[in-house]
Amino acid sequence: MSNNQLDSVLVGKAISKVRQNRGITQEVVSGLADIGRTHLSAIERGERKPTLETLWRLAYALDMCPNELVRKIESEIEKSAKH
Repeated sequence: MSNNQLDSVLVGKAISKVRQNRGITQEVVSGLADIGRTHLSAIERGERKPTLETLWRLAYALDMCPNELVRKIESEIEKSAKH
């Protein structure tokens, strides 16, 4: 990454991809993560950056360890950097 800013759009894109690949709705994930569906929607659109706690909750709601979700986000960032 060329700067120290985390691109919230890429974070949201990665979370959305994982959720969709698992065939889970925003309603279900937000319920399992104990966050509002509109909050999750804003994260997936890149309008909000998740806190560490929210990222942790989302990972477990998506049935994965937080480090796996972070790796998915890193992968999305690397793909974007190549273009």
